[in-house]
Amino acid sequence: MGPDALRIAGLATAIAAQGITVQDEGDLRPSPMADLTPSPSARNLPEAAAFVRATAHAAYDAVKSGATPIILGGDHVIAAGSVAGLAAAAQEDGERLAVLWFDAHPDFHTAATTDSGNMHGMAAAYFCGDAAPPADLAALYGDAPCGVVDPQDLTIFGARSIDHAEGERLRNARVNVIDMRAIDEVGVGQLMQNLTVKLQSDAKVRLHVSFDVDFLDPDIAPGVGTTVPGGATFREAHLAMELLADSGLVRSVDIVELNPFLDERGRTARLLVDLAASLFGKRVMDRPTRTRW
Repeated sequence: MGPDALRIAGLATAIAAQGITVQDEGDLRPSPMADLTPSPSARNLPEAAAFVRATAHAAYDAVKSGATPIILGGDHVIAAGSVAGLAAAAQEDGERLAVLWFDAHPDFHTAATTDSGNMHGMAAAYFCGDAAPPADLAALYGDAPCGVVDPQDLTIFGARSIDHAEGERLRNARVNVIDMRAIDEVGVGQLMQNLTVKLQSDAKVRLHVSFDVDFLDPDIAPGVGTTVPGGATFREAHLAMELLADSGLVRSVDIVELNPFLDERGRTARLLVDLAASLFGKRVMDRPTRTRW
């Protein structure tokens, strides 16, 4: 229901208002992979693998056609597919994919380290080429396009819920983690400018933005099932999107984890639409504010 809520909130109209041609390709509804069976360390593997494979194909085809794919989803596990497909396309073109992961969680577990078995907690590990049986890379991707992202080309932005095992894996892989403490100490503006300047210095890099709703503080974005207090504010989130728009780096986007059943009269969906518009060039100050009297 998350993608439907974003459509109803006017996502396509908001992006089109920035002078961009928008085409909605509809939903992907793959059948579970009959050759795979769930396990305690990789729950719902047949369903997850089906969506990962379908999303990898769709993202690959879209970017190869010259489009800027915007992938809408519920569970963040779909990013294991979108990023793998986009990375494969980049590698075919002699480039590499950098990923900016806006999320309260790094999602860098494997089936060997997870306590929950939830595959959305493994998505980043998968597209970095790191997995463990029974949910290994071959099982997850099948014949889908499957490029791999160098962990040092992954930036986690806004993290504030990292357990010990995951933290160790992130350090060992040298993933760039910009947690909420860093944001508090340095500020979104400086951190985002540092990152975009570094990426702009390499002409062979494409940037993918993967945006999980729980990056935002639950006070402004309640419509998510994995809320963590202390997230990004309205202005911090918009500033990050505006600076990314200014950089001209963004080539593809995920927007995931919106649960409209937990939302309050669509406020989270509307905020996500506003943020997507900012990512594609809108400025918040362009919008008049309603007076209280």
